[in-house]
Amino acid sequence: MPSPRVVLALSGGVDSAVSAVLLQRAGYDVHALFMRNWDEDEDGYCTAAADLQDARRVCDDLGIPLHAVTFAAEYRDRVFQHFLDELAAGRTPNPDVACNREIKFGVCYEHALRLGADWFATGHYARMQQGRLLRGLDPGKDQTYFLHTVPGAMLARTLFPIGDLPKDEVRRLAHEQALPVHDKRDSTGICFIGERPFAEFLAHYLPAQPGPIETPAGRTLGTHRGLMYYTLGQRQGLEVGGVRGAAEKPWYVAKKDLHRNTLVVVQQHAHPLLLCNEFTTEAAHWIAGTAPMAEFRCTVKTRYRQADQACAVRVLPDGRCRVRTDVAQRAVTPGQSAVFYQGDECLGGAVIADVPEMAVEVESAQASGL
Repeated sequence: MPSPRVVLALSGGVDSAVSAVLLQRAGYDVHALFMRNWDEDEDGYCTAAADLQDARRVCDDLGIPLHAVTFAAEYRDRVFQHFLDELAAGRTPNPDVACNREIKFGVCYEHALRLGADWFATGHYARMQQGRLLRGLDPGKDQTYFLHTVPGAMLARTLFPIGDLPKDEVRRLAHEQALPVHDKRDSTGICFIGERPFAEFLAHYLPAQPGPIETPAGRTLGTHRGLMYYTLGQRQGLEVGGVRGAAEKPWYVAKKDLHRNTLVVVQQHAHPLLLCNEFTTEAAHWIAGTAPMAEFRCTVKTRYRQADQACAVRVLPDGRCRVRTDVAQRAVTPGQSAVFYQGDECLGGAVIADVPEMAVEVESAQASGL
């Protein structure tokens, strides 16, 4: 009886390369699928060509077939255009979440089935157990946050070979196997931007719209380059300093007023304008297909690197969620994802839609001239 065929999304990095080794050792008929999701550019920032060469070297070493396919058109239509639309609307999207849903577990998954896959596999740090999506065992690398919108039926046919391993062990296995990518550094940042300056890249697609930088009391401190370049809680790149009557403390983005094209900044890291303990999401996606209950307690992450926060969730009749955290949260940002957990299980999540403003003590700001 032939071995079950698994088609592995191979990126050219160490995680998916070690995944290929582990799948081979487990006796699968392994095929690799390399995706090119971005058109080559002339600036040398796109690494797709080099990544493809690395993927070929890995496949040659392991003796497995490599299938290379381009999904650039689908990526632009389903991920990149949504990214631009969200930025133009004053929100801060997470394209990696959309990429997993639309590309890796969308057109790539479908292509794997056409290649005769019995199983699909990726190099994510995540685990599947009895139809449940569980965190990867390495708490510093867990990637279930980015998988929360993938349909449960697809996850049930997906293997995560390195989900039970810490990153150090993945590197050790890569050295042991003498994989050509054993010392390749991990990629960081948004894939289509790469190492290039964010503002420089974005200017090609969204024209700059400078406007005032103000305090909550309405005092103008400077000029911003365009609201799309900033996110809530941001400290770097404001170019505000030496303000008469203000303390020599850093400034933080507290609000983006789209109607007035105004960036509101504050000096306190935990200023009331940056805090909230309740927010509403768009319609949620649940790994199991439905919410655990209409009202339940769990933990939530409102950004990838955040520690779990205890909360109460109420699912509204239209599928949206009202989330109330036990402790006030800083810089909860519309456009980002709120992802829900019960212990190690990822329940699902939703895009943050509305964050009510908390009361701000304007009188004290006015008294100091701010």
